[in-house]
Amino acid sequence: MWADDAALDAAGRRLDEWESSLAERAARAKTLSARMQELTGTATNTDRTVGVTVECSGLLIGLWLDERIRQQPAARTAQQILETTAAARTDLLRQVRELTVEALGDDASARAIIDSYRSRLAGDQGSNDADR
Repeated sequence: MWADDAALDAAGRRLDEWESSLAERAARAKTLSARMQELTGTATNTDRTVGVTVECSGLLIGLWLDERIRQQPAARTAQQILETTAAARTDLLRQVRELTVEALGDDASARAIIDSYRSRLAGDQGSNDADR
């Protein structure tokens, strides 16, 4: 099947390089996963009356309200919380993108991870804000 020993050796080296490349990529993916679990997104609204922190899955884990909030209707406060939470998720998506590209490069698998986070975190927003 092989014309000579040199061709067989070259094929063996290519297989070894491929195996090494896969092992390295798997290690980078494992590290990326661990780092992503530690991410949080944060945002503060423009008048600095609402501050929000979300954890790696986008769930609200911190909410800060300035005392000035008491001087406005509850519906306005609720809207500010929702908007600021969306901004915190955008911050999280930005970080996910940066970490993913740093760990895996800008290839199809990295884009798939980023798109997956985007669809889960942005929900119906359909925003590409993480690319900014």
